[in-house]
Amino acid sequence: MRGALYLFIATLLAALGWIASKIVVMEVPGEMFIATRFILASLVLLPFCYQSLWRLRAKQILLACGVGVFLGLALLVWVHAVTISQSLSEGAFIMSLAMIIAPMTAWLLFKIKPNRAFWFALPMSITGMMLLTLTNGWQIDESQWYFLLASALLSVHFVLNKRISAKIKPLDSICIQLFIVGLVSAIYVAMTVQAPFELSSNILIWFVVSTIAATSLRYLLQTLGQYSVNMETAALIMILEPIWTMMLSFSVLGENLEPQKLIGGSVIFLSLFMYIKLSKRPVSDVTQLSSK
Repeated sequence: MRGALYLFIATLLAALGWIASKIVVMEVPGEMFIATRFILASLVLLPFCYQSLWRLRAKQILLACGVGVFLGLALLVWVHAVTISQSLSEGAFIMSLAMIIAPMTAWLLFKIKPNRAFWFALPMSITGMMLLTLTNGWQIDESQWYFLLASALLSVHFVLNKRISAKIKPLDSICIQLFIVGLVSAIYVAMTVQAPFELSSNILIWFVVSTIAATSLRYLLQTLGQYSVNMETAALIMILEPIWTMMLSFSVLGENLEPQKLIGGSVIFLSLFMYIKLSKRPVSDVTQLSSK
């Protein structure tokens, strides 16, 4: 019960992170925001795992760093989409498709064929995506393309993260990966010309919220929760994130969502729910993914 509560709170914090990020990037360049946010978030987690980090072998550290690079790329694309998007709720539902895209990614990378549940859920998720995006005919908003690309990159991260899960403790891996996300973003910032900006007290408050609550605390609770409950229960709870994001975007940012987009988001949610409920991945596939 406690693990499920941790995961439930983690979904709320993740949704809060969407709102905080949108508010911050209105004034701060998105790449600089990601760089400082994730480096500081990794330092917040460091006291919880520095002893075990010290005992890691070089190969384990390199594996976590490599996976962190994909997370960094995904988040750089994501924050650009957040910056130009007019609807965070749409973006949250599109990003949730990473769970559906992941089996296809595993098939392409490791020759692990998706289970039958994937093929049932895929048409529903495509239908939901079309309802969510094609409100003005066959024209997709630029931010939606970026959200979809970020979702695809996040699916790569998910698959690779599963691959190294048997080789490094989750909290150690998360701490390293958050730092790498910040480092990748910092390198991008150093290589580009950033627009000048000023920090107001309001932006600083939202930055602290996004760093401490929506990143460090969220990932810590998510890790603790995933240790305590089975995978199916964890996945079912985690798909609540776009629902909370939609509710917060309405109440905090005053967004409007057309009925067609609301239906599209609901169809995507149902496709994820069906995939999780019907998914019965063979043990041999999981063993194959972990052992490669």
